[in-house]
Amino acid sequence: MSLSQESVRLDTRNAPPRRPGKPKSRARASESALKQNRRRPLVPPTPARQTALKERFTSQLLGRAIVNFKENESDDKLRGGYYTPPEIARFLSRWVLCARPKSLLEPSCGDGAFLRALAGLNTAELRVTGVERLAGEAAKARKVATALKTRSAQVVRADFLHWCQKRLDVGATFDAVTGNPPYIRYQYLDEEDQQLSEKLFARFSLAFTKHTNAWVPFVIASIALLSPGGRLAMVIPSELMHVLHAGSLRKFLLQQSRRVLMVDPNELLFEAALQGTVLLMVEKKTAESCESEGVAIHAAPDNSFLDSDPEELFSTAKYVNGEVLNGKWMKVLLKPEELAVFEKAKALPSVKRFINIAKVDVGIVTGANKFFLVDDNTVARYGLEKFVKPMFGRSEHCPGVVYDQGIHESNRKRGLPTNFFSIDKDEDTARLPKRVLEYIKYGESQKLHTRYKCRIRSPWFRVPSVYATPIGLLKRSHNYPRLILNSLGAYTTDTAYRISPLAAGPKAEKLVYCFVNSLTALTAELEGRHYGGGVLELVPSEIENLLVPLPAIRPSLASLDKAVRGGTCALRLLKMQDDKVLTAAGLSQEESGLLRQALIRIRSRRHRLLGAATEGDSE
Repeated sequence: MSLSQESVRLDTRNAPPRRPGKPKSRARASESALKQNRRRPLVPPTPARQTALKERFTSQLLGRAIVNFKENESDDKLRGGYYTPPEIARFLSRWVLCARPKSLLEPSCGDGAFLRALAGLNTAELRVTGVERLAGEAAKARKVATALKTRSAQVVRADFLHWCQKRLDVGATFDAVTGNPPYIRYQYLDEEDQQLSEKLFARFSLAFTKHTNAWVPFVIASIALLSPGGRLAMVIPSELMHVLHAGSLRKFLLQQSRRVLMVDPNELLFEAALQGTVLLMVEKKTAESCESEGVAIHAAPDNSFLDSDPEELFSTAKYVNGEVLNGKWMKVLLKPEELAVFEKAKALPSVKRFINIAKVDVGIVTGANKFFLVDDNTVARYGLEKFVKPMFGRSEHCPGVVYDQGIHESNRKRGLPTNFFSIDKDEDTARLPKRVLEYIKYGESQKLHTRYKCRIRSPWFRVPSVYATPIGLLKRSHNYPRLILNSLGAYTTDTAYRISPLAAGPKAEKLVYCFVNSLTALTAELEGRHYGGGVLELVPSEIENLLVPLPAIRPSLASLDKAVRGGTCALRLLKMQDDKVLTAAGLSQEESGLLRQALIRIRSRRHRLLGAATEGDSE
């Protein structure tokens, strides 16, 4: 399971009790760390930290991440255990107060971190309202609120999604909203909050998906409660820019906002959560008829921006609008000259959208990969020789861009699970060999037959949709995605996609060869999504939008495969491919260099959780 699917809450919660021998509070420690990091550029994590992060990434990349269920999660993760660093709350509070609001809302105030940030600021005429669901946290926040020098201050104990619906019904608004909304998977919300979330989307005619996360309806509701010309300042996941389930929020922001600025810190604000965040700063339109100036991103290489004037930062940012903001917002990261080359490349005759040249289908869904994907020892132990097919599905299976008999034999000798256990549909299950039945009983002893994907088919161990395709594509990648020419005709599970060139499309060899270039890799960064650990993931609809140059060249797939298997530096390899593929497609070396420059910068942004990206990184 990827990090974005875990139940975590980036919230204003109290730190746990202090440990003996550590007198400094976590809040003070956080403030101290921020000060130390102010003007310090990002450096790689400590060796131990880097090892832990890379292990987390490797687990995701190989498809072995442990699936967490609600009953297995800690209370902190389910209700929120991550607090906002004081200087972040202070920075955002200073900005909203520049507009001299008369009323301020904190929809998820926890123990009062954002309320505490108001101390000492010009709040004499401010009416403050905080909302918190948990009684203990609300009581703490209430103590903070009563100490503020404001016109009035109250903390309401309520479920915000329920509370906001009533306020929206009577037309209540606030001049400013600050906070750090909960980050909780939709499946982990209670039934009432799930229904309230769906109702909120319907209220504003926004497309709803059960893949959403609690922070999305929180932000939608907060914007809806904002007065015309009001300001919203929140700490939210950086996935706002690219995940599909935030699409409705992106649309709503463009409809409602005059300007949207995202401060994109390179340093991790919530290290324990392994979650990238942005500081979302929104100025609402004064009227619906007003034109939006668009969206801007301020990249913060260190924390020195916290000492700057937030009003100046907001007013001088370079906002973009138009087609760049259709769908995902990743194109905002491109510089004007990079965007110009990208649009030129997109219009070249030999550059095709993937959907127009190939079909994408998910791999075989087993419901229990560890049972159905087995090594040679398991095959021999249970006599499965007549019931297995060759397979691949992990990056360790595919060191290059070709999967052939030689690679397969190498994987077998390494003890990798290279066999797919499959009972054909015409096989009489009552006459299966004794040892095969023993293996099936072993699976049942592990309760595999009770898993959803297994129990909805009969018999549970007969997997449907078993077929191989000429090309495979691993779901997740580190430096750039690559297609795998399936010369062996091997099978793959849903850790990879099955790719079939269309009848009028290119031959498989040419598609695999031309897929490795900076334009396609950059499109993958713009279309895909990334989670904690820096892994890039693509789903079928995103793959279909990839741009692939297919100029009239003779592919040298063997040399490309040798270079990839040999560990050639990813950027050097892309430069070699660009000189052949993109040049033949119609781009100059300078233009190809601009695409590579954009790719390096955006890829490095994705890799920030693993430390500084280097040109020596290899796929």
